[in-house]
Amino acid sequence: MRVCGKNVFRELDKSKIRKLYISNNFHDKELLDLIKDNHLKYVVTENNIMDKMAKNHQGIIAEIYDYVYGQIEDIKENDNYILMLDHLEDPHNFGAIIRSCEARGIKHIIIPKDRSVLVNETVMKISSGALAHVNIIMVNNLVNAINNLKEKGFFIYAAEADGEDYRHINYADKICLIIGSEGFGLSKLVRKNSDVIVSIPMKGHVNSLNASVSAGILLFGIGD
Repeated sequence: MRVCGKNVFRELDKSKIRKLYISNNFHDKELLDLIKDNHLKYVVTENNIMDKMAKNHQGIIAEIYDYVYGQIEDIKENDNYILMLDHLEDPHNFGAIIRSCEARGIKHIIIPKDRSVLVNETVMKISSGALAHVNIIMVNNLVNAINNLKEKGFFIYAAEADGEDYRHINYADKICLIIGSEGFGLSKLVRKNSDVIVSIPMKGHVNSLNASVSAGILLFGIGD
């Protein structure tokens, strides 16, 4: 997998980097020192060749090992806010949601194995380094994951247009927020197994929001 950009490189776990491509006119001393200090292999490359390898690379492209997903067991007793994505499909939304989670201090995002966006180059680029601080947990079945979280003391809040106004709910101490897919919202079984359906009140003519925008509003509007 290839990722690029200065901010992404700064936040990358340097042990995950296989090789670096550096533009022949790259002069960022801070990053050059990071490369040297971490004994990273790099190839000085013509800028026009790098343009063909990746867009907006800012003079640095990293080849990294494939992302290693976490497990439900990674969630510990002191984790009190989890995000679950119900078959989200757009990597730009996923990357933006990861950034919001990192800013909110949320350490874990749960995604399903099938029919869902995975961690790829676009997700890593859009997350702008936040992925290094958020654990993406992949599960075979979201309902089983919900039941597992309930056993750990989590209350399940799922977002849908016909739910209760999120501002008027008394929230539990341990929260799992679920955001549905862009085109279909929540799947039936996920909705059925949720404790409360929440919504964002709309005052304009638009009756829905982008998934990452909805997630951002609710992540900061729900909980302490």
